[in-house]
Amino acid sequence: MPTGRSRRTSPVSSEFGLIQLLQAQVAQPDRQVFQGIGDDTAILKTSPSEWMLITTDLLAEGVHFDPATSSFEDIGYRAAIANLSDIAAMGGTPRFMLVAIAIPPICSTGQIQQLYRGIMQAASPYRVRLVGGDTSASKRGLFLSITLTGTVKPGQALLRSGARVGDRLYVTGTLGDSHAGLDLLRKRPSTGHPVMRPTQARFLLARHHRPSARVAEGLWLVKHGFAGAAIDLSDGLTGDLRHLCEESGVGADIVAASLPLSPACRAYAATHHLDARQIALQGGEDYELLFTVPLSKQSRFERLAARTTFRFTCIGSITPKPFGLRVRTDEGGTQTLPVTSYEHFLRPF
Repeated sequence: MPTGRSRRTSPVSSEFGLIQLLQAQVAQPDRQVFQGIGDDTAILKTSPSEWMLITTDLLAEGVHFDPATSSFEDIGYRAAIANLSDIAAMGGTPRFMLVAIAIPPICSTGQIQQLYRGIMQAASPYRVRLVGGDTSASKRGLFLSITLTGTVKPGQALLRSGARVGDRLYVTGTLGDSHAGLDLLRKRPSTGHPVMRPTQARFLLARHHRPSARVAEGLWLVKHGFAGAAIDLSDGLTGDLRHLCEESGVGADIVAASLPLSPACRAYAATHHLDARQIALQGGEDYELLFTVPLSKQSRFERLAARTTFRFTCIGSITPKPFGLRVRTDEGGTQTLPVTSYEHFLRPF
């Protein structure tokens, strides 16, 4: 009998389709599991006073990062932020970290030390302790996997499934900056009118190499009970909004003019003759939070938010599922919101 992969085996064509297949294949009821596959983190009912959050991310050279355009410190930093952002999206407090790494022959000990330095630079402000992991050799490319645990009070975690029709949609920070920063690393300097200032270019590069995890914002939302549902923007607004809506069984109406854009992102778009709003819609790895606020809580939310240093922007509302995902144009009409954000297996890095 022949062994190995059959010639009839088709390649994986959809990351999220594969996740759904695996979820159906391995799902088993367990009284300790409050939330399994399908959210930013798993939630385990570990004690009556505190539940555990646990998340993991795998980063592969040539898919998630390129050492030619990122330092090893930056690679480690962004890897940690990806996990910290998952905890933030649940409204949790990050606690302990494990790191597994597969190292190719071309990497030096000094470079791996720089990688771990970046990881700890991201984790230290949250008092996260590195408690273990694994190391291995790699024949081709660097692989980095981080597992992070966190905690949340029972029943208070923010889920993707909590959005309801009529809720208002909010995001933290500004959108599209990381995508613009990545494009700056890949493109030659523009030969057109030099709209961008050097400080703006540095801002976008920093937003790509050193993004922020919105842990404080997530904790604040949970403390005041404002958010109905939440997700972090790692794959891009259009894709992550789709995940939230699918889990909640709803649609969404986005107002294009409301998308929060930094002056640097606007300048980048103008310099390269691009639509800044499209960058905001499709750009990934901003690690901002997308969340819903029930209409009945909106006034109080806005009032208390104004007293903080957080930046929250209302970008639309939740609609019935049959309406799908729509974007409202400046002219007042609506268009179907295309899902243009990143998905593995569909296009190369």
